[in-house]
Amino acid sequence: MNKTLQRNETREHLLQTGEQLCLQRGFTGMGLSELLTQAAVPKGSFYYYFRSKEAFGVALLERYFARFLQDVALQLNQTSGTPRERLLNHFRAAVELFVQQGHIVGCLGVKVSAEVCDLSEPMRDALQQGAAKITALYARTLIAAEQQETLNLPQPPAQMAELLSLLWLGASLQSKISREAQPLRLALSTIEQWLKIH
Repeated sequence: MNKTLQRNETREHLLQTGEQLCLQRGFTGMGLSELLTQAAVPKGSFYYYFRSKEAFGVALLERYFARFLQDVALQLNQTSGTPRERLLNHFRAAVELFVQQGHIVGCLGVKVSAEVCDLSEPMRDALQQGAAKITALYARTLIAAEQQETLNLPQPPAQMAELLSLLWLGASLQSKISREAQPLRLALSTIEQWLKIH
């Protein structure tokens, strides 16, 4: 039992350390030697948990999206406010966080999306699956919003959810490049128009 717990802790420690390094340097810029030195884990132990750096990258993304999905679900499934208000508050909170921190905080998806898509099919697939789950949450919230309020969405909820995801990813990348909140603010303004009550 203790050995199993210790193995899980070591794997999690490697993933935590790897995520921080990825956020600083990107996935390709993160060397295995640096990861192992920072995590204080021997090379043999790394290959016990992950057959390759690519497999490690897939595990990183799956772990990141599982946590992010949980956070978004908590925001969107609150009992206070309407589904529309909760969805808008989700995006407003992201803008506020950017303004406070001056950069995109802890978003591994944004950090590695352009970097790994042409390098690793399994990592591209992990990104795609993670993004699809977030989009599905948006779609469910939009369906609930339509049922409760008089919205005139430009597209059906499923397509609208995809538009939200695409717009937000693009704005996040541009805010990361410019280190300015304006792209996110512009995206938020567009989303507010899309979700306006009529």
